[in-house]
Amino acid sequence: MQITYEADHWRSAAYDGERRVGVAEFDVQDGRWSITHTEVDPTYGGQGIARKLIEALIEAARRDGAKIVPVCSYAEKMMRGKEAYADVLAD
Repeated sequence: MQITYEADHWRSAAYDGERRVGVAEFDVQDGRWSITHTEVDPTYGGQGIARKLIEALIEAARRDGAKIVPVCSYAEKMMRGKEAYADVLAD
């Protein structure tokens, strides 16, 4: 499983070989990254892929000095109230 940050497509994506099996999408508003959607093919469920997709966006945001607004329910649940992400969460 390969997780890649694809800035040109505003997403991180998970690939099993050539097949894309998951995606976390974001858009930029007022300089903030809003994570709007996270999805993983159900046949790949339970492998932690969604978490890895969000982590890839978090790492990219930290490199770019961006703040994140977790709009999608998965990102919200994963990030809010967690000290590990306090530095990258938008107020």
